[in-house]
Amino acid sequence: MVNYPQGIFSSIEHSISHQNKIIFSDRGMTLEQQINESNEYYLNHNIAVIHKKPTPIQIVKVDYPRRSRAVIKEAYFRQASTTDYNGVYRGYYLDFEAKETKNRKSFPLKNFHEHQIIHLQKCLEQKGICFAIIRFVTLNRYFITPASYLIRMWYSNSKKSLSLIDIINNSYEIKSGYNPTLSYLDGVDKFIIDRI
Repeated sequence: MVNYPQGIFSSIEHSISHQNKIIFSDRGMTLEQQINESNEYYLNHNIAVIHKKPTPIQIVKVDYPRRSRAVIKEAYFRQASTTDYNGVYRGYYLDFEAKETKNRKSFPLKNFHEHQIIHLQKCLEQKGICFAIIRFVTLNRYFITPASYLIRMWYSNSKKSLSLIDIINNSYEIKSGYNPTLSYLDGVDKFIIDRI
């Protein structure tokens, strides 16, 4: 969000926000919203410190019809971003990506970018806990899938997607709830137990 004097944000941000409300109004929150609310709950209750990484952009053109109403007209990504979230939980470094699919039976691996896979691999080499939270939107099912599995499947020439059965067999399923909205640290606890 771009904040200017008097706390007003740009009309581009407003139109994006408005479009998201229209698109998702019949489905509830997006996965990102659920994770962000959960992270706020975890932070406020001194459970974990996990934040969404900002996407680095270069603003090129801004219109100033009035100083308090600046509008970004043109911007570019400065560099490819890594993953969506990182932070610390129980002394462990976490790094993860959030992905959604409307497919009912599979998750396309093309939803990941190579630089994300490489980043997850580098974090695993440093003993970080790395994973993806995958949401099957139409089934309302959530999975924490280990990065090690995703990396192996990414580099396998035989797979273009992961079947729902593959994900069930190689992930931890989690449920949405009230507080936190998405209790994904329950799945992380299982990663930690597997390490001990």
